[in-house]
Amino acid sequence: MSDAPVATRPHVVVVGGGLAGLVAALEVLDTRPDTHVTVLEAGDRFGGKLRLEPVAGLRIDVGAESMLATRPEAVDLVHRLGLGEDLVTPATTSARVWTRGALHPLPTATLMGVPSDPERARGVLTDDEVARAADEQPWPGGPLTADVSVGDYVAARLGPAVVDRLVEPLLGGVYAGHAHRLSLRATMPALWQRAVDGTSLLAAPPARATGPDGAPRPPFAGVRGGLGRIPEAAVEALRARGALLRTGAVVRGVEPVDGRWRVVVGSAADPVTVDADAVVVAVPPAPAARLLAGVAPVAAAALAGVETASMAVVTLAVRRDGADALDGPAAPEAARGSGFLVPPVDGRAVKAATFSFSKWAWVGGLSGDVVHLRASLGRAGEESVLQRDDADLVALAVAEVGEALGRPLPPVADHHVQRWGGALPQYAVGHVERVTGIRDDLAGVPGLEVAGATYDGVGIPAVVASAARAARSVTDHLSRSTALRGENR
Repeated sequence: MSDAPVATRPHVVVVGGGLAGLVAALEVLDTRPDTHVTVLEAGDRFGGKLRLEPVAGLRIDVGAESMLATRPEAVDLVHRLGLGEDLVTPATTSARVWTRGALHPLPTATLMGVPSDPERARGVLTDDEVARAADEQPWPGGPLTADVSVGDYVAARLGPAVVDRLVEPLLGGVYAGHAHRLSLRATMPALWQRAVDGTSLLAAPPARATGPDGAPRPPFAGVRGGLGRIPEAAVEALRARGALLRTGAVVRGVEPVDGRWRVVVGSAADPVTVDADAVVVAVPPAPAARLLAGVAPVAAAALAGVETASMAVVTLAVRRDGADALDGPAAPEAARGSGFLVPPVDGRAVKAATFSFSKWAWVGGLSGDVVHLRASLGRAGEESVLQRDDADLVALAVAEVGEALGRPLPPVADHHVQRWGGALPQYAVGHVERVTGIRDDLAGVPGLEVAGATYDGVGIPAVVASAARAARSVTDHLSRSTALRGENR
């Protein structure tokens, strides 16, 4: 059975309806409005890790809840989708580290946990550890010429405690991974550049990017009503422009046929084939590897080697009435901050907590009866905690957040457990070279591209940039193909 658009229009199929897939589809239509675009999503909804769910009857993010604003891509996308008036910045950025049995302020002026002044980390670090960090040592081999792990490099220069107590929780919050397994070059490019130049790691962090008025951009931003509104607006925009978007569409194969592409969808017993002039594969590394195996084996092998980490986000709506209200006058000082991070060395199940009601004014104003907060659990190689049922994860989150605050949480009125299986690709040592190899292989396969968090960064701006890059590649291919057909007439 075939499911093909009118042959006179170029057709682009996007496999995967997460943020990367939706943005790739939008970018194709921006460049080539005459293109027929089909987005095929295996799940039951679009948006990937940007997702809203009701908790105590109020919609709130249960995936990503903030985005880096020092890069323009995500902020520009929000404006393009008509959500610019709802861009917001955190009401507080006062984060803490829960370590050694206490909550300590996260040191200011750090670069992904590497402090410019170790003295500011006192408390998180012991006196001896502060002294070791201040006594910066050279890397034994001199300036770096090849990638190494973040943990190995920083520990050699500043001591293992800086890695264990500062870098690990920051990296864990972004990648759900471990510093001794993650690539310095891929995950901390500013630090990598210092390592290549042989300069001090204790230099001040790079200056923040500035906006049109010359003022520093706030480092993070959100959307009033939740980041989950971004894919909702993208889906609406795509449908308004004639794109076909399908959920429950499991893609089983991508095959070259007579200079075009055939995408095989559905079960083996009753497959549907969709013919296209170009395909963007915007799915996680394992399914991407399976789809590319027959057409780009080098890229497929590299993708098959990318490990992923799973995690869970437990969102809690707790009562805000009574003397123990988290936003009341007797609330712990820490609850007025944005949340806290937890180093793996402390052996906790929770790796981070966000006091959403304090961090985002729009969340704090959702209800007079409850306040919302969330806890993240799960790191690479620590999936055992995620084998517990939802009730156990909620109990763990309630117990550990309460312990960190020094008092039990108020009664839980409602909760939501969102499990993200294989959600975060792990950028192992050599990741940049691995991605270069993938793209070099695909360069010999015209009309086929990849996009998503697997390649150039797991944050929203990086994913948007990846999708835009893939879209440019396929629209360039369409232009070349159109020109070639014109020459052959």
